[in-house]
Amino acid sequence: MPESPYSCILWDVDGTIADASAGILPRLRQVFASYGLPDPDAAELSLWIGPPMYESFQLRAGMDEQRAHEAVSRYRELAAADGYAASVDIYPGVPEVLRAVQDAGIAQSTASTKPENQVRAILEHHGLIDAFAAISGARPGIEGRSDGKSFVVGQALERLRAAGVDTSRPLLIGDRHHDVEGGAEHGIPVVFVDWGFGEPAEADAAAFRASDPVALRSLLLG
Repeated sequence: MPESPYSCILWDVDGTIADASAGILPRLRQVFASYGLPDPDAAELSLWIGPPMYESFQLRAGMDEQRAHEAVSRYRELAAADGYAASVDIYPGVPEVLRAVQDAGIAQSTASTKPENQVRAILEHHGLIDAFAAISGARPGIEGRSDGKSFVVGQALERLRAAGVDTSRPLLIGDRHHDVEGGAEHGIPVVFVDWGFGEPAEADAAAFRASDPVALRSLLLG
């Protein structure tokens, strides 16, 4: 097998590793109802998956900053009650890519704007936590701009370096324009995966595009 051109791999979670869509809409409906708002449009569910919830409650539900903070807290309380790994599926073929990268000796980290405790719960539930040298997600209780994609990417690189990992040639994998933009802020090329929730145009600035996990594996390992 040819040597990979990458020294470490960063992974988005929602829409890239895991599909949490089955549990998201019911929780959104409950939060919307608590504010007397009509149900969110199920056809727009994909727009809620990937970006920080704090941002989405402002952009998609028309909330001000204070109400958006409250709404995220209510949403997270519901998620905690359900169990963070409930209704979360792992995309077929992705575990095999994670294991192949691990077997090739390339360190991996998450770089997710999902709260870090939820990321850990999902990966532990599905037996994938050991594939990662570091875990990077949003900090508990922080819903603002500082924990956007750029922040969690930078945090992932810091934690990998602290673990003794070579971060000189990183690659980020994701499914939304937030991943592409967050990677660009750190000068990191991005693979845009087609099985997630992003629209095709969101891949325009990505360095690579993978139609399925087999294609992704070829990009990562040759």
